[in-house]
Amino acid sequence: MDLIDERLETEIENDVVIPALQWETGSAMEGIGRIVDEMYSRIPGDKRTSYGIVHVIDTLSDHLYSCLKGEPSLLEISSSLFQGSEGHRVKGVVLGIIANLGIEDIHGVIPHFESAAASDDWNMRELAQFFFRRVIKGHPEDARKHLSSWSRSPDPMLRRFVAETLRPVKENKWFYKEPEYPLSVLRGLFREHNSYPRTSIGNNLSDLSKKLPEIVLKIVEELAATGNRDSYWIAYRACRNMVKERPEKVMRLLGVNEYKYKKRRYVLK
Repeated sequence: MDLIDERLETEIENDVVIPALQWETGSAMEGIGRIVDEMYSRIPGDKRTSYGIVHVIDTLSDHLYSCLKGEPSLLEISSSLFQGSEGHRVKGVVLGIIANLGIEDIHGVIPHFESAAASDDWNMRELAQFFFRRVIKGHPEDARKHLSSWSRSPDPMLRRFVAETLRPVKENKWFYKEPEYPLSVLRGLFREHNSYPRTSIGNNLSDLSKKLPEIVLKIVEELAATGNRDSYWIAYRACRNMVKERPEKVMRLLGVNEYKYKKRRYVLK
């Protein structure tokens, strides 16, 4: 779906690109907000499930990056816009520009992602995960070091960011071929006590089990055997998909006679 036509390209140039290059951050932020609203209004109502606000933010951030790429002070300009903006729509567009910069040089963008990942705004945290996956592709080993560091943060928001960012979603499909990449970080969270990141860890393993059940079953066995209550909770959560196909195996590993998840219930015969 093409959301940017010639007229909108001109508006973007006049209302965002030129003010940004002239360090008129207030005008540039206002322009971004208007453009986001205009692009979103162009999406038919029945298409907004597939092409929603994240698609708009991603598309606009890529377009702006293509317009500004090569500008020596782009990171400084983006940093000023990021720090001065309010609301996830404008801030998210700027974070997308920063993510593209991170593909070239990861170190300069890390503080912005740490800030977004710890935001009180759920939408901003989700956008941080979405865009950091792009940075991972550009610098997988450096990104893993930062993710490992955040997994030890006292802030549960950052620990959840790690678990969510490493889920094998569309951008991370390569994890199915290299599962040790996410697992090498997630292992440091297998005793997570806070329910918010702990749920994400269990969900991550559950997602991974869809294509790598044997690996996840082995992890479940190890976690269940630790005797740690939080580790067991993660193991139990990780089985919510596998129990559909292998209920007896799952329940024996967990040491239970029944498994419940939402309205589903399985009983060991």
